Amino acid sequence: MSDFDLDLGAIEQAIDRDRERRVVLGVLDGETPAEEWVEVVSTGDVLVLSVDGSLADLAAEFAPAVREAGGTVMHFREFLIVAPPGVEVDNSRL
Repeated sequence: MSDFDLDLGAIEQAIDRDRERRVVLGVLDGETPAEEWVEVVSTGDVLVLSVDGSLADLAAEFAPAVREAGGTVMHFREFLIVAPPGVEVDNSRL
């Protein structure tokens, strides 16, 4: 048996870097299951959601999971910006 060193973590990071990132637009109105929003962010995409209803109620189902995973959830005007870990949301110009 040879001493073959395979660094799966490095391979996974390289694969993730090669994937094109997207900005996904949607409406946060309670019709889309919270799990779908979490899945979009967990794949590395950014969500920009137009809020149609009570932000506190609508975001309560998925915002804590995103934050616990290291992501960012930011309310800007009538939109909710949801970014995965490693994607900075720069609000310094506001």
